[in-house]
Amino acid sequence: QVQLVESGGGLVQAGGSLRLSCAASGRTVSTYTMGWFRQAPGKEREFVAAIRSGDSTLYADSVKGRFTISRDNAKNTVYLQMNSLRPEDTAVYYCAADPTDLSITYTSIAGRYDYWGQGTQVTVSS
Repeated sequence: QVQLVESGGGLVQAGGSLRLSCAASGRTVSTYTMGWFRQAPGKEREFVAAIRSGDSTLYADSVKGRFTISRDNAKNTVYLQMNSLRPEDTAVYYCAADPTDLSITYTSIAGRYDYWGQGTQVTVSS
């Protein structure tokens, strides 16, 4: 089993930055596909970014060029650096993990991930 704990959320003004962390325990996740998803009130959970076992990355078009996903294998932690935040980025952000090296086709599909964190709230004020 893998436990995931997100942190780093909060309230920020538009144009600001936040860095989310996802600390994993129970297993080493260096070879896992790790993803970030978000869910705004009244909306479905949507893909934000993912990093595969070879450290290739994938981003939703809405965050490309503003967000960066990375991992620190020594800390068993994945990060999401979020810059130039917009009010529409407001959501609960979830970290997800899958023990397989998901193909690019599947990295954006929430149902493909086996493990999830509890989420951290990000609020961007205008």
